[in-house]
Order: sequence, then structure tokens, then C-alpha cells
Amino acid sequence: MRKGLPPVNWLRAFEVAARHLSFTGAARELGVTPSAVSQQVRLLEHHVGATLFERLPRGLALSLAGEAYLPVVAESFERLSRGTAALFGGAADPDRLSLRSAAGFARFWLIPKLPRFLDAHPEVTVRLSRRTWSAESFEIESDMEIRFGTGPWPGFGAERLTWDKVFPVCSPSLRSASRIKRPEQLSGLRLIHSIGFREGWSDWLAAAGAQDVVPSGSVEFDSAVLSLELALAGDGVALSRNCFADGLLADGRLVAPFPQRIEASEAFHLLWPAARSPSRAMQLFRDWILAEATETAAVRLRRSSQRRR
Repeated sequence: MRKGLPPVNWLRAFEVAARHLSFTGAARELGVTPSAVSQQVRLLEHHVGATLFERLPRGLALSLAGEAYLPVVAESFERLSRGTAALFGGAADPDRLSLRSAAGFARFWLIPKLPRFLDAHPEVTVRLSRRTWSAESFEIESDMEIRFGTGPWPGFGAERLTWDKVFPVCSPSLRSASRIKRPEQLSGLRLIHSIGFREGWSDWLAAAGAQDVVPSGSVEFDSAVLSLELALAGDGVALSRNCFADGLLADGRLVAPFPQRIEASEAFHLLWPAARSPSRAMQLFRDWILAEATETAAVRLRRSSQRRR
């Protein structure tokens, strides 16, 4: 990696492309060609010595390095924007939305759906940054925030987005190699923990009648993203929940080896300052994400009914 701060236009190209998960979408926002955005991102990747995007047949996905770098870049631009507004004034843009989200929810639930909102409302610019959701107290510096917990949050309006069940997941290769079919067969396997959730492995094992399981080892992460990355690599069984795992289960990258599931007592919520008059972008995003949450819950209910038949 070469020393020095990368050029601002490279950083902006990366940040906008990460929001759209598309060089074409980023080019439309920046007023340049997709090839120009791609070239700026490649120059940035060369500068930092890491691949920031996985180039897929249909769009982009952030690499692990890109997921780690995005909040640094996005929050730097956000601070600069807030500082400029504080010092020099300027009216708020009704078509600009600043949104903060827990990393796991952003990675596995929001990002796959977000292009639908961007396509429906190309005039709206969304600035997405990640936050650590485990702290109990916070102040919203953004227009809206996706928050994990049970509430209430005085001073904020809130709408629930998820109704999850908690269950183990692993890679198809691990299930095939270990031939696990019953919960007690988790003995001898590595269990992957995501800390910060109220329901953990001990709760699920008790509900499954497998309290005597003796794993070969365990590892704890403070991020659901890291837990599921290890599970995807076939290096253990992770305890997950629908909002994180459903997409990976649907495309076959993960499997749920047991039918036993327990209800999650906590959920993700959309929050906004109650005393603030919502902007047009806030209203559009709220309507869209609540509709997505309702549809996601309905699809999960249909799949659950089909499994029981």
C-alpha cells in the first residue's frame, strides 16, 4: 500500500458505488460514465492494496475489505457535510437521506433490497453508514436509523421491521461431512456465537433438548457478518436468525440442519426523531421499507407453511 490519503474522487466513486452496488448507478449520480467510476475504484483498490468489490454477473458486492472500509469513508464524508452545513449554512436537501444501520442487518437484509428503492426513486440519494448496535443509549446524527432491541426509545418514532426465529446454520459441505441430522450430533463440532443477542446457543440447545452437547470448540464475534462468514467457509455451525440467514438459505450457500427454532425476543426497528418534520426522502423510505418488511414476513410465513406440509 502506498502512503498518503487517496484522491477524493476515488473515495467518492467507491462510496457511491457501494451505496448503489452498481457502477452504472454510481455513474448516474456522479454524472460520469460507468467506466470512469470503475477505473477510479480500481485505482483506489491499487492504492490501498485490497479488493473492495466482488464483481458479479449482475452488479457488485462488497468484499470483506470493502465492508470494513465503507463506514470509514462514508462517515468521513458525512462529517465533512455536517461541518460545512454547521459553519456555512445551507438548506436541507429533501431528496437526500442519511441512514445508519447495524452492520449485519445492512449486509444481509437491507443491501439486497435497496436497489429496488433506488430504482423506484432515482432522485433520492441515500447515504448509508453502519453503527454498533449493542450499546443501549445513542443519539441519532442521521435522518433515520435502523436499531436493534425492544425499545422504547423516548423522543423517537419507531416501526418494527423484523419478526425472527433463531436457529443453527452451516455450510452444505459441513453438514455432508459431519452427517448431522439431530441436535445432539453437534458434539464435536465448533459452535459460532454472535454476542449481543438475548437468545444464544444455551437457549436453543435447551429448547432442542440437547443441553449435553460438548462442542469441539467455540468462537465469539460481535458481528453477525463475521459469524456467518465463518459458517460459509465450513468452519463451524452458527446460531443465526431469519433476517440474516434467509437469503443465504434460499440460494443454497447455507443450510439449516434442524427443524427446531425459537422465537427471537428482540427485533430491528426503523427510528427517526419524533419532533422533526420528515423530509420527502424520509417519507418515501419509511413507506418503502415497511412494505418490504411486510412482504418479507409474508414470504417467510408461506415458506414455513410449505415446510410443515
